[in-house]
Amino acid sequence: MKDVNEDHAPRQHWLSLMAKAPAGHVATLLDQAVTRPAFTWLRAPEVGSTMVRARAGSTGSPFNLGEVTLTRCALVLATGEVGHAYIQGRSKTDAEAVAIMDALMQTSTAATLQARVLDMLEAEQTAKRDARAAKAAATKVDFFTMVRGED
Repeated sequence: MKDVNEDHAPRQHWLSLMAKAPAGHVATLLDQAVTRPAFTWLRAPEVGSTMVRARAGSTGSPFNLGEVTLTRCALVLATGEVGHAYIQGRSKTDAEAVAIMDALMQTSTAATLQARVLDMLEAEQTAKRDARAAKAAATKVDFFTMVRGED
């Protein structure tokens, strides 16, 4: 059994990237990168809901914003690596692809998957975030450069 105090930041990062990916995108990239390995379900994909909490102004008291649908699953590869997935929505095939990716990222194919799947997802999400920021910046008004009418 692995040490429970190991650093989980890389795994959290790749699971976050895959959870934010558009529907079907992880499965497509995974199938282009490698052949899906044999696995056994620990928890077959199941759809449920969870409560989303928020804070007013990011500093106020937390409140229940509402429920969101999610799909979760867990599997184990024939080589023993365990993969988990929690994704927003009702797609059991997307959850399966994320769980397979999670398990494969713990094997020797991690470098290939990093380059062919995760780096692409990160580049797409960064581009989308930058485009949204540029669009918002275009509407910014700088009041300190406006001429006052006192002259």
